[in-house]
Amino acid sequence: MFEVLISHIQNKVAITDEQKNQVQTFFTLKKLRKKQYLLQEGEICKCLSFVSKGLLKSYFLDEKGNEHINMFAFEGWWISDFNSFIHQEKSVLNIDAIEETEVLMITLDDYEKMMLEIPVMDRYFRILYQNSLVTKDHRLIVSNSYTAEEKYLQLAQKNPDMIKRVPHNLIASYLGLAPETVSRIRKKNLLNNT
Repeated sequence: MFEVLISHIQNKVAITDEQKNQVQTFFTLKKLRKKQYLLQEGEICKCLSFVSKGLLKSYFLDEKGNEHINMFAFEGWWISDFNSFIHQEKSVLNIDAIEETEVLMITLDDYEKMMLEIPVMDRYFRILYQNSLVTKDHRLIVSNSYTAEEKYLQLAQKNPDMIKRVPHNLIASYLGLAPETVSRIRKKNLLNNT
């Protein structure tokens, strides 16, 4: 169950076998059924979660109850309501499973303790946070300046797995598009590729 996490860490930083074993002691495993919540709006996010198997979505609901997806988390991705996790405030996000999922969870206390006891993990998370900021900036630019078709095609090119695994109505929500628009774009591109 820790193979995906250890592999992800090793792709970012050098870590010894002793450190690998030590890292594992800070995490607990949680299994989620499809559509089961990891976190609901209004709860305090007690853990930062690493997806070792499956697929989750993070989203908020507007005043009309419409879902607005801000991210998907596949194997090898971290997910939480980070503001709620760090500040221990009520969450504004919901996180639930699109597929049967297994996550490795670490509490805030253990997260901070791990950073002190295994300094290489501080570097690992710094690299993740830098990459996350770059990704969020890019997503904001795409969201505000690309056409609907450009948004979809860019996502399909950068994340083909997402297009294959995530239902199209959820992709539409993630891109800020109507499901009909995504269907039209998909159909047009399928015809162009035949």
